[in-house]
Amino acid sequence: MDTAEEHIVMLPLMAQGHLIPFLALARQIHQTTNFTITIATTPLNTAYLRSAVSSDPTLSHSPRLHLAALPFNSSDHNLPPNTENTESLPLNQIIDLFHSSVALEPPSHRLVADIAAQEGRPPICIVSDVFNGWASRVAERINTTNVSFSTGGAYGTAAYMSVWLNLPHKSTDTDEFPVPGFPDSCRFHRSMLHQFIRAADGTDSWSRFFQTQIPLSLGSSGWLCNTAEEVEVSGMEILRKYIGKPVWGIGPLLPPAMLNSNSSTLTQHSGKESGISAQKCIEWLDSKPKSSVVYIAFGSQNTISSSQMMELAKGLEQSGKPFIWVVRPPVGFDQIGEFRSEWLPEGFEDRVSDGKQGLLVRKWAPQMEILRHKSTAAFLSHCGWNSAMEGLSQGVPIIGWPLAAEQAYNAKMMVDEMGVCVELARGVGSGVEAEEVRKVVELVTEEGGKGGEMKRKAVEIGERMKAAMRVEGGRKGSSLKAMDDFVSAIVSTAAERRRRSNGVATG
Repeated sequence: MDTAEEHIVMLPLMAQGHLIPFLALARQIHQTTNFTITIATTPLNTAYLRSAVSSDPTLSHSPRLHLAALPFNSSDHNLPPNTENTESLPLNQIIDLFHSSVALEPPSHRLVADIAAQEGRPPICIVSDVFNGWASRVAERINTTNVSFSTGGAYGTAAYMSVWLNLPHKSTDTDEFPVPGFPDSCRFHRSMLHQFIRAADGTDSWSRFFQTQIPLSLGSSGWLCNTAEEVEVSGMEILRKYIGKPVWGIGPLLPPAMLNSNSSTLTQHSGKESGISAQKCIEWLDSKPKSSVVYIAFGSQNTISSSQMMELAKGLEQSGKPFIWVVRPPVGFDQIGEFRSEWLPEGFEDRVSDGKQGLLVRKWAPQMEILRHKSTAAFLSHCGWNSAMEGLSQGVPIIGWPLAAEQAYNAKMMVDEMGVCVELARGVGSGVEAEEVRKVVELVTEEGGKGGEMKRKAVEIGERMKAAMRVEGGRKGSSLKAMDDFVSAIVSTAAERRRRSNGVATG
């Protein structure tokens, strides 16, 4: 089968943490095949991806990567004007955005049909976000294959799907409960559930979305997962059993420089304006001892409460450990507004700045450069999968503070399965004391004891990630081999489908 003219259409979810992994997946397929790739999303998200592509030397001049803008008007869906991404939306409106994403089905169908008409055959495959389950209907109507892509890890993805589809916490009055698809010995805790899942009853807006889209994605022909076999051994086993379809672990989908120990250059791929230059950050880190700095960041659209922020600041100062903290307004305030000093202890920023203990960064920090630096000892993180992989790929242990989505499940896996994480808090409603912050920071940054063991295991996980994504001695790592297996599967499926369409006997 000649693959020179083959085409893949990608349909990401309208969320910051989903767009970049899709672009990274496109890069990986681009380097593996000669397929044409079209990533289709709404106009503003397309503009964002175009900005990210322009800084990617692998993709910026490629004639085989196309970005297609699908018509979308947020005002038609009770959303603020020009809202096409979860970023900057309050939590209670994110579900409205998710529901609005279903409106992309008709224009996606038209796009795929147009490609089929122009090229004389349908795209070889649609790769859709797991929450864009409607893409399975598009693929069926256009006579092609849909493969679902989870931008998260295997364990967290399986837990998130099972909890939403089964609402297991509703069947018990106890705080701990089993989750279908997970071993009987594994128990989840009610505090791990976001407020919307706790309140869900199957008829609410969140349930209606997830309980419709996830089953549609489960009907796709297979799944791609942003993880590696040897990084999530039990997670991949759980996910495969739950889905009952092929699952290809093709990650971690990180910038190549983060997976190459010898590389000194790194192109930031967030497409965002940093609140501080990478050079200034590195100079500050260069002035600190090896493995001494705590990096604090809660991802692209998460924040904590004002009282939690106050206690976190006090605890960091009391620990005496150097830190870089990406600050943003607390819950209840405009997330893209100016950060005000009143949200921190009086004189805090001046004291930690003058004493060279702390560096507070507004907007965005050059996160990957920080995590790669030899002075970085620990990452206080919301445990979003992209951030967790970035930290662990550099052998940096995690202080977990999960806030939403599947983050608490990721934290559980990193604590129980990997031993690379210790949880400080869960959600914006949990009580946080400065003394506990101090203790946890000191524990994770200590050279021996539990901190030293976490560091050793994080380094080991980082090495597994790198091995999965490299060729050594002529042998491909597990994730590169999985990508080859995925490509072989869709090529074989397309050939079979076309033989049937042409009425040729298959034997």
